[in-house]
Amino acid sequence: MLAARFSGIGDIQVLPVPISQDLPDGCVRIRVEAAGICGSDLHNFQTGRWLSRCPVTPGHEFSGTITQTSGNCGSLTVGTPVIADSRVGCGTCQSCRSGRKNLCRNLSFIGESCDGGFAQDVILPATQVLPFPDTLPLRYGALVEPLSVSLHAVNRLAPTPGSPVIICGGGTIGGLAALLLRQHGHDVHLLERNIGRQTLLAETIGTAPLPPDAEDWNTLFGPEGPAFVLDATGAASVVEMACQRLAPGGRLVLAGIFHQTPRLDLNLIVERELDIRGVSAFADEMPAAIQCLPGLVPFLDQLITPAAALIDLPALYTHLRSGAENRLKTLIAPNGTDGTW
Repeated sequence: MLAARFSGIGDIQVLPVPISQDLPDGCVRIRVEAAGICGSDLHNFQTGRWLSRCPVTPGHEFSGTITQTSGNCGSLTVGTPVIADSRVGCGTCQSCRSGRKNLCRNLSFIGESCDGGFAQDVILPATQVLPFPDTLPLRYGALVEPLSVSLHAVNRLAPTPGSPVIICGGGTIGGLAALLLRQHGHDVHLLERNIGRQTLLAETIGTAPLPPDAEDWNTLFGPEGPAFVLDATGAASVVEMACQRLAPGGRLVLAGIFHQTPRLDLNLIVERELDIRGVSAFADEMPAAIQCLPGLVPFLDQLITPAAALIDLPALYTHLRSGAENRLKTLIAPNGTDGTW
């Protein structure tokens, strides 16, 4: 089979690799039908930061069909369409034992600590897999993982009904969060430097472009500022600006990965009683993300790319790192699109 192999910083190739004939007890073999490229995949390519083994096959956002099971796999059987729960916890810490695997101190992800979905075939424990409705094309299954992150971010933000929300960053997480918030009747003001993506989201889901100037924020939200801000940029300067402009008692949710440490005025946070919350992957939102997919389908095909071949993955990494892609998610079909796409 073909699989992408990351062998070191800046080195990813798509190669023929042997198919493992050994299927451990309690595991399933999955024919991967759709896989999405995440920003963390690109970050690992540049830094190797979160990888605990190398070489490894990346990819933690994917869907497929079970082709083989071994031992007790619960209700999962051959032919079942599935998605992967990307989170790999230690299983023994208090967070894991209480069902909060996303807060495991040793949290890792499929495609980092074990081989992931940028391959034609992948083996996972049955406990790492969820059934996906056979009434939906499997390309949407590759969106469930990032949609779960966005849903977790929206749940952490918990804006009051009808309140306007600012989202900083219109990539996958910010864009899907904007879609979820618009579905719930919120006006969403989007701060996004990519004009093509800003236009795409405005035309597709009705976000309002937000200028970076303080005067424009005052015009929109009054001198006290906005009450709800979701950051999906991971940019220190953006978060510093958001803290300065947040209304007293306002809430800022951080869903981006930072490469620099923001310089926050802690006295400002104390005196204005600002509520700042983090987002680590997702908690128990994956089933809810699957349930809400049918209502999002009218928008999704405008936000994702057409199917790309697995062999094109290295070139797609280069394309995405250039910032030239306007769509929210670049998808790969490792086994082609034979009607399941």
